[in-house]
Amino acid sequence: MFVGGLGRSGSTLIERLLGELPGVAPLGEVVHLWDRGVRADEPCGCGQPFSRCPFWTKVGEHAFGQWRQSQAGWLPSLRMRVDRTRRLPVLALGLPSREAELAEYVRSYSRIYAAAAEVADARVVVDSSKHASLAYCLASIMKLRVVHVVRDPRAVAASWRRRVRRPENGRPMTRWTPARTAVHWLAQNLAFEILRRRGVRVVRVRHEDLLRDPRTTVVRLAARLGLSAGGLDFLDGRHARLGVAHTVSGNPMRFSVGPVELRDRPEPLPRAQRWLVTALTLPLLLWYGYRLAQTSGARR
Repeated sequence: MFVGGLGRSGSTLIERLLGELPGVAPLGEVVHLWDRGVRADEPCGCGQPFSRCPFWTKVGEHAFGQWRQSQAGWLPSLRMRVDRTRRLPVLALGLPSREAELAEYVRSYSRIYAAAAEVADARVVVDSSKHASLAYCLASIMKLRVVHVVRDPRAVAASWRRRVRRPENGRPMTRWTPARTAVHWLAQNLAFEILRRRGVRVVRVRHEDLLRDPRTTVVRLAARLGLSAGGLDFLDGRHARLGVAHTVSGNPMRFSVGPVELRDRPEPLPRAQRWLVTALTLPLLLWYGYRLAQTSGARR
């Protein structure tokens, strides 16, 4: 299962909640596994460095014999050739291009997913890599279910302006201007709409709906994805009780364990920037049920 959408839209939260369902194992952003896990040895969501995490050590053994630095250089290089946002038009049109490299690239993900499912004894694994280009690559060869997470673009733009440091290494996270965020929001979400029209199973969920009514949203999402929701004992009103998750890379929330409050933390976006983002994203903004004047957004 692939969680897609633009960063800062709530993909980590969705993954963590899905990861509490029976038979589901969250893996984090697998797209960064080689650079941030194998190479940089950043912490797993369990808190252990990647190289000392028992879960990922076993996954590496099952998938490749062990994690190798040679692969950590070769596979990201392969990614640069086949998995790029600028290649979305080629991927969306299904044009033959670099097919052998694409097959090898997807095969590496398939081996990781299969090994993770075996080690976790899970029926479903969740990759929250988000990037539409990766979803297209995977869907071209393997059967894929996509959770498309959408959030009001004004809120997303405000989040991308924040100064945030990564808990793994203390380095500042990337910041974008509101205009750049708006363009990426439009491109990524449009790509997932096209992917759905191509016959891939894409289920859309709005971040605001999840925060307003977590239990109902998770039940509906699980039903549409063919998952068992169980008793949802981990959800109590607007609080979730999260267990340890072996996730590589992602939002700092991947380290959260225990009770977590599910609430929005809106930040102000200057008026001129707010209307610029609104204008740039207008078609999809209205399609997803958001109003011209920024609110939490009512369902259409």
